[in-house]
Amino acid sequence: MNRKRDSVPWIPASARRTLILAAVLPAWFSTLALLVFFAAGFSVPERWQYLPFAASLVFLGLPHGAVDHLVPARLSGRSVTPGSVLAVAGLYAAFAAAVLVLWFISPLAAFALFIAVTWFHWGQGDLYALRAVFGVPYLDSRYARVLAVFVRGGLPMLVPLLVFPRTYESVATSAVALFGGDMGGTFHFGPGFAAVGSAGLAAAGSCSLALGYRRSRADRGAWLVDAGETLLLLGYLAVVPPVLAVGAYFCLWHAPRHIARLMLLDGPSAAALERGWFVPAAARFLRDSAPLTLLAIVLLAGLYVLVPRMAGGWEALLGVYLVLLSALTPPHVAVVSLMDRRQGFWS
Repeated sequence: MNRKRDSVPWIPASARRTLILAAVLPAWFSTLALLVFFAAGFSVPERWQYLPFAASLVFLGLPHGAVDHLVPARLSGRSVTPGSVLAVAGLYAAFAAAVLVLWFISPLAAFALFIAVTWFHWGQGDLYALRAVFGVPYLDSRYARVLAVFVRGGLPMLVPLLVFPRTYESVATSAVALFGGDMGGTFHFGPGFAAVGSAGLAAAGSCSLALGYRRSRADRGAWLVDAGETLLLLGYLAVVPPVLAVGAYFCLWHAPRHIARLMLLDGPSAAALERGWFVPAAARFLRDSAPLTLLAIVLLAGLYVLVPRMAGGWEALLGVYLVLLSALTPPHVAVVSLMDRRQGFWS
């Protein structure tokens, strides 16, 4: 693969192989397994569908953003200092406070903002994998990158809404109701919305893959990875129950890719990956992420106590967790965007 060191993060071939084996292939296999299981007509009890979100508290999901305080220094190749940590802490406090205030003022707007920011962020995460890990050559134009972000982020955010609107509405209602909000028929889109949304996502996906196919004649392998992942996610999200599908995607698809990116910023972890040693790199990540993961869980417990209208049931618990994630996601996106800018992803 042709790769310019000054355009995207250069990853040694040995480290790339290690990351694909440890962070990418498990996501492919688990996604395909769930797709086949549910496409074959099998089902699981509803309460089990919440397990990936529950697991994400300590397994990959929540921890994947718990080393953001180390990122600015590592990006610059400097030692971590109290000042660099406090700068990120201030960013998180400001964003999180603003989002939580919005939940109290207008919970529906807060939920919509959460969906929009997550849409961008999940597309942003897949863009990194496509460019830096798989070396997809046709993403060297800004237009192609915007399309990729829109499509890849839109799959987990839009497909469940189009295919399972009642479940989507139920989850949103549970979160909004915690603050006395009312969906007020917001999700009564009808077949017209489904048709327009499906056509828009299909058109964007087709344009992205067609553009890639035309510009990747010398490297069809990278295009096949992009097309294969897109079609796999489309089928998976259209068949698997949405709470299970999105929770598993968060844990097993999005989070490992970002964690792999973080490992490459840490010198000892990057060196271990080059030698094919994933376990030492994973151990260092667990050590680095543990303190703020624990802090986030404490904040979740506090949020559980403070929400004005806490109800029982799995959906209400998921709603509280989504509120916490909605507060943590904007500052996390700001840190990842800093990584994108420093590493030349949009230049």
